[in-house]
Amino acid sequence: MKLYDELLWRGLIKDVSNEEKARELLNDEQIKFYCGFDPTGESLTVGHLVQIVRMMLLQKYGHTPIVLIGGATGLIGDPRQTSERKLLTLEESLMNAEKIKLQLSQFIDESQSIFVNNYDWIGKIDTISFLRDYGKHFSINYMIAKDTVQKRLDIGISYTEFSYMIIQAIDFLYLYQNQDCKLQFGGSDQWGNITSGLELIRKIEGDKNQAVGMSSPLLLKADGSKFGKSETGALWLDANLTSPYEIYQYFLNAADADVENYLKMLTLLSKEEIEALVQASVENPEQREAQKVLAHEIVKLVHGEEALDEAIKVTNALFSGDFSGLSENGCKMLSKTLDTVYITNERPVIDLLVETNLASSKREARQFIQSGAITLNDQKIMELETIISQDMALHKHYIIARRGKKKYALIVFN
Repeated sequence: MKLYDELLWRGLIKDVSNEEKARELLNDEQIKFYCGFDPTGESLTVGHLVQIVRMMLLQKYGHTPIVLIGGATGLIGDPRQTSERKLLTLEESLMNAEKIKLQLSQFIDESQSIFVNNYDWIGKIDTISFLRDYGKHFSINYMIAKDTVQKRLDIGISYTEFSYMIIQAIDFLYLYQNQDCKLQFGGSDQWGNITSGLELIRKIEGDKNQAVGMSSPLLLKADGSKFGKSETGALWLDANLTSPYEIYQYFLNAADADVENYLKMLTLLSKEEIEALVQASVENPEQREAQKVLAHEIVKLVHGEEALDEAIKVTNALFSGDFSGLSENGCKMLSKTLDTVYITNERPVIDLLVETNLASSKREARQFIQSGAITLNDQKIMELETIISQDMALHKHYIIARRGKKKYALIVFN
């Protein structure tokens, strides 16, 4: 299976500006391509893995990624459907850009790719040059017709965000002229910006230019709802914001109807491997083999083997109630997941059961203790006067409190 056909099979192509040319470039040549990431936050999310995996796939076939960090475009803000973005300061944008570059370099080998920050060229364009050299090529009618702008007309859109498509178009033109970049891709919500770049290249370089644009569908659940939100919010790629255990659990609990799509778009498993997993899910859905492999592959890709091992150990510990084998990193993962109380001195167990929400009142806490329902680090607590002290803690800091079989909380000594 050639690359273009594999992209189709994986569901990674929605729009393409010139399918014949795209097939030729991807199947028969070795080209430079780019995908951009705006540093609107300190971390990317799991949803960005669709583009990251696609970049890795193209690199695997011998194409060269240009990873664009939008230090300039991040200052403007890609129009959202609902309201204006809060503007970042230059310092915030460039600081976020460095963090996101570091994240992306974990997936894309810098020795075989090109990392750029569009602030390096956008930041040098003065207002007159922007209006004469670039703005002159865009009609208001063309810009208003873009879907992202249309969705904002009723509630209003600033000239700043309205101009975003021109700035991203300059990126494609700059990379086409200076890096021989022939392909840009992104999510389907970026299609208007991608085609604006193609239009600018056409007007400046002529109709015989080699530039191609491509988009992928947004990653959605089978019911049509947006992907990427857990019960606690976005699934970040930064382990300090979303633990490897949380990502592991999210995909381990993926719906059967979603798992095939996730395997195709978020992993580099082969067609044969994915089809075998899907078939196993059909024949023995209760074993959730596809979900296990999916969770395994994504955590390994994002955080590595060691973090994956810890996530599995945390999963097994919460299932079995035995936490004795958890490392300190495993305990830290728990603090991102369980109700957690931080203390500095020893405290009565009854008080802490209330503070951790394992009991709704001190009276209920006493009842739970007397009935043998409370354990601390797998040791049953029967005395009402028990004092929780640091010498009881795993790794000198962590006490896992449990009520019954499945209700957990964490007490952490600072």
